[in-house]
Amino acid sequence: MKLSYFLDYVNSGRPVENNSDIHKMFHKLSREALKITSKINNKYNSPEKIRKLFSKLTGTNIDSTFTLFPPFYTDCGKNIKIGKNVFINACCKFQDQGGIIIGDGALIGHNVTIATINHNFNPKDRGSMSLLPVTIMENVWIGSDSTILPGVTIGSGAIIGAGSVVTKDIPKNTIYAGNPARFIKNVNQ
Repeated sequence: MKLSYFLDYVNSGRPVENNSDIHKMFHKLSREALKITSKINNKYNSPEKIRKLFSKLTGTNIDSTFTLFPPFYTDCGKNIKIGKNVFINACCKFQDQGGIIIGDGALIGHNVTIATINHNFNPKDRGSMSLLPVTIMENVWIGSDSTILPGVTIGSGAIIGAGSVVTKDIPKNTIYAGNPARFIKNVNQ
């Protein structure tokens, strides 16, 4: 299966049936991602080398302003889009089959998890999945140990407090924190 077909399918919002060709492609891409992330995570790499490996992981050209502190984990890699001046701190986990878009100037704290997959609620078909993208707009700051759930958009300039679980869209220039994340206040500009 061609990567372009896979990306068109997973970005269409259609369900992924257990043991389907798309599901099998998940596993193929996961193995490829494991090979690349092991190179990122298991020895020191210069910032330039990390960008080169991250470009290979995503299949896109990563801007020279991108910074990643390993280790980094993903189970696909090919559906991540990164803007300029993005910083991703250590121990982040991206489940990107449903699509992760990170805008310019975003800061992603230690141990942040971004999930784009939900499994079927029916126990007899639990292996089937639905996918929803996560969009992080420009100049967002996500605090350490936060989890961003499928389908969420975080508005420009927003701050997510450490340890938060984001279950719904976050308006621009606001601070949200908690589990589930709740409005704290507006960002003073």
